[in-house]
Amino acid sequence: MAAPMSWRRLVYSMYTPAIAGVFTRISDRLFRARDRRGGSSVLLLAPLLAETDPAPRRIARPTGSAGAQGTDGLYAQFRWMAEHVPAFRVPGTHIHILTSPDQFYQAMKARIKTAKRRVVMASLYLGTGQLEQELVGCMEEALQRSQDNSHAPDLKVSILLDYTRGSRGQVNSRTMLLPLLQRFTSQMRVSLYHTPDLRGLLRLLVPQRFNETIGVQHIKVYLFDDSVIISGANLSDSYFTNRQDRYVLLENCGEVADFFSDLVEAVGDISLQLQPNDSITMLEGMVHPYKGRNQTRACAARIVVMSHVNGCRALQRLTNLSEDSEDEGMSEGEEDTWVFPLVQMKPLGIQVDEQITQRLLTDAGPESTMFLTSGYFNLTRAYMRLVLGAGASYRILTASPEVNGFFGAKGLAGAIPAAYIHIARQFYNQVCRLGQQERVHLHEYHRSQWTFHAKGLWYYLQGQDRPCLTLIGSPNFGYRSVHRDLEAQIAIVTENEELQSQLQEEQEMLYQRSTEVSSSTFEQPDRHVQLWVKLVTPLIKNFF
Repeated sequence: MAAPMSWRRLVYSMYTPAIAGVFTRISDRLFRARDRRGGSSVLLLAPLLAETDPAPRRIARPTGSAGAQGTDGLYAQFRWMAEHVPAFRVPGTHIHILTSPDQFYQAMKARIKTAKRRVVMASLYLGTGQLEQELVGCMEEALQRSQDNSHAPDLKVSILLDYTRGSRGQVNSRTMLLPLLQRFTSQMRVSLYHTPDLRGLLRLLVPQRFNETIGVQHIKVYLFDDSVIISGANLSDSYFTNRQDRYVLLENCGEVADFFSDLVEAVGDISLQLQPNDSITMLEGMVHPYKGRNQTRACAARIVVMSHVNGCRALQRLTNLSEDSEDEGMSEGEEDTWVFPLVQMKPLGIQVDEQITQRLLTDAGPESTMFLTSGYFNLTRAYMRLVLGAGASYRILTASPEVNGFFGAKGLAGAIPAAYIHIARQFYNQVCRLGQQERVHLHEYHRSQWTFHAKGLWYYLQGQDRPCLTLIGSPNFGYRSVHRDLEAQIAIVTENEELQSQLQEEQEMLYQRSTEVSSSTFEQPDRHVQLWVKLVTPLIKNFF
């Protein structure tokens, strides 16, 4: 154990005791993981000592005929992403696009019931209805089975939720999970992320219903052994029945599952820990989210999260270098798809997703096409500038007022659909002023008795009738996603024709329920926006 101590002494000489405590936990975790991951874990600490990433590294090319013929060329076009995040090469046949809330719900229930090692779930909140109770029941069944089959149960369940949303009301996410935590204490972990921006007087004055607008844990990752679902959907009954979102299932993708499991664990480490008596505590050495110094908290949290991201990339680099002289024996054409995990946590100083999204929008050529969806049309100024100034064609899909999740809400929240009408009209007018109507098209999603929450991007290269790249996950491309919340999504780059067809069918399914916006759209009576709503729209853009 001499090596870890030498690292700790170095850390203590450079940082405050609070941050050094973070390094201690990281060091311990990395050394415990050495046998599981192979190689010396101390090498993974090296990226922590650098504020920025070093110069772009050499990334090994994919091997096999698929790489030589197609994926290698496709990967070469998008390999710059591997300069920022890990790059996982997987078979496209292991990736499945789910298209309905029920598919999403049933897939989770089935995989929870059969999980043997781990269930890891990150969401904004867990609802309190019957469907959510059935989901908790599946966890209870799996945990009990694990106990019955072993004196030392192998199954671990880790849940990451947002503190403010998960604690709202007397019956909430916490009360839903407490019975499991009390019964399976050694196998169960519930972490509640609390934004460092909600503190002091602000924390005391902002009503409970609106305190989540300051910033939340918004990552949506659902993981079962070596399979993972990346989505924008929360764990709530509407997301299981009549709220349209996007969902991608990666089966038997162990490295991707390990990455997201460790990411959720890292965010969990900097979060409040729910105890069986419904109290909350912080892990030893971690800075409290609203009692500790904000700058120290953000710095320590960034170190914890980025140690995982950078450590994974460092390990991949070493592996790729060693594989340059080795034949791994993979079947030709088996691994024809790349998965890049993108993380955005601006309150902690992490903006990887923003950087990569901007690069994608910037690089899109004049003969390429982007289909972009968001449940809440509120592009940041940077994204809007890139869309309006790019050469690529864009078809942007957003919710019509009646399928907006806030439609019919009381108070200020009830004005949100009208505010998005105002934002859409401003954008459409700008498109017209710039003479971009042939290149940039705006669509509205319609579906009776449903709401629309889908977000993401489909990228079509010149001359292609199916997308080769998609972004899918929790970000909405809006101000909150970029500046306030914790977000995660994946970029999938694929040469697999079946997966491309699934992505094409998903895109068509969503856009077939839409109508294209024109100047007459905003003249309809239900598109009238009151003056007071226009005045509060800047506030809504930043907080909703």
